[in-house]
Amino acid sequence: MIKAAAVARGQFAGNSSGVQGEALTVQVPKYIAELSNYNCFATRSNETPACSPPIGTESNPVPADTSAGNYNPVYYVIVGLGSLGLTGEPALYAMRLISSWLAAFFLAAIFYAAASMRRSPYILVASTVAVTPAVLFLTGSVNPNALEIGTAGAFYMGLCLMLEQRARPQPNLLAAVIVTASGVLLSNTRPLSFLWIAVALAAALLGNNLSSIRKVLTTRSFQLSAFFVGLSCIFALWWSITARSLDSLFAGTLPVPADEAALLMLDRTFESMREYVGVLGSLDTEPPTAVVYTWVIAFGSLLLLAFSARPKRLRWPVALLALAVLVIPPALQAASSERLGLIWQGRYALALVVMLMLAAGVAVRFRPFRVTPWAASIIRWSIVLGVAAHTYLMLEGFRRYTVGIHGDHVNWSEMFDPEWQPPFSWQGLTVAYIVILSVAGVCLYRLLTTRQTPALSGRTTSER
Repeated sequence: MIKAAAVARGQFAGNSSGVQGEALTVQVPKYIAELSNYNCFATRSNETPACSPPIGTESNPVPADTSAGNYNPVYYVIVGLGSLGLTGEPALYAMRLISSWLAAFFLAAIFYAAASMRRSPYILVASTVAVTPAVLFLTGSVNPNALEIGTAGAFYMGLCLMLEQRARPQPNLLAAVIVTASGVLLSNTRPLSFLWIAVALAAALLGNNLSSIRKVLTTRSFQLSAFFVGLSCIFALWWSITARSLDSLFAGTLPVPADEAALLMLDRTFESMREYVGVLGSLDTEPPTAVVYTWVIAFGSLLLLAFSARPKRLRWPVALLALAVLVIPPALQAASSERLGLIWQGRYALALVVMLMLAAGVAVRFRPFRVTPWAASIIRWSIVLGVAAHTYLMLEGFRRYTVGIHGDHVNWSEMFDPEWQPPFSWQGLTVAYIVILSVAGVCLYRLLTTRQTPALSGRTTSER
């Protein structure tokens, strides 16, 4: 928030002491500069936000430190607009709302692209699975990680849609807009985003034959998208080099030898599943085991179907993304461990995980999707399970913030006498969340059970 408020006021980079790991200094309104006074509960799951003083409203500019001082300013300038003309809590919530709307737009774009593809039911299921509670949790925060996840998924799905609709006499301009907008913003979220763009492009192309790729490469819409995304990548690369965006990284632990760090990350590969599903707060609130198992089953089922999909070439994008999820985190951790120690978090790879699930849905889409009474019952109860899992994790988050999590002490009933309450109360927000999830679930159920899916024998020669 400090970085966003500074960029919105024209400070695109902070003043540095030149020492690796030290925060940069910017000038922001006093109520924003004092945000560090409100984190007494961070990393302490037994402490609630009741320990924080009231948020002030003084807007006179004062110095403030931020670890994001020299990060790419594109995301921050958009979000920081919420702090202009407002003070205190309204300004902070405005920044969070702008960030959530921005990320939600690209999550919606994923579903648009999925629904626009032929034989889309499995892709819609994969899109639903990809939006884990962790994705929604990050979407509610001021953090470019949320936009990175949404734009990576939208960029990949937009490319898949353009490749599938290559033979149309009238190109799908909205698909080109999704690819362009998501690619431009994705390249300017974090330094790793260049890698996600390359992986998404490779995965999308790998699932198609050379004839299809040539047709898309010669279309005007793809060429324009490639031009604008390329320009944005050049700007992002220029910013990362000139602003030295990686120089303000904080050390996570004591230095660790690169080979040891890589092996440790490989060993923890499947432990990261908890963070892909939803570790809340400042990594201080673990997701309930039942919620993790729900997504383990969903992820595993999609991958099992994808690696047995036909035509066989559709398995290659899934294999590429699965390999990326396994290899890239250890490689990046090893590259910095001797200087910064262990700094990797599971959420850093969520963009890859989301693309992996989407690729699994794209790969398995030619599998027959017959809506029998038994299949409809499975769909219905799977959606109910998903709604319950999302709600359970949200309640766990509310328990952590309203009364704190005190070891083995079970204190769910104490939530009705909370130490702290969010706006509209945790009860009101929970009801609203259940209603929204239920409406989304009903819409998904109707879409999956009433949509007419072409027979498998209707595939074109190129699809075969």
